[in-house]
Amino acid sequence: MGFSIRMNEEERALADSYAKLHAMSLGEAFKRALFEKIEDEYDIRVAEEAHEAYVKSGKKRRPIEELWKETGL
Repeated sequence: MGFSIRMNEEERALADSYAKLHAMSLGEAFKRALFEKIEDEYDIRVAEEAHEAYVKSGKKRRPIEELWKETGL
């Protein structure tokens, strides 16, 4: 599947420079950037859901120093 992206000259120069810096084609640079963005947003959502579950569980946080004392660290 192919696609096209419209960019002005400045955007194209920046994208070309990035691709060249990482020794990849412009298409590969956009593909990697897209999937990294998707992965980052997925990770953020999973973390938000985990935090919500933690808050709803009623558990309380405590200073890490307490854990260190309990474990002898």
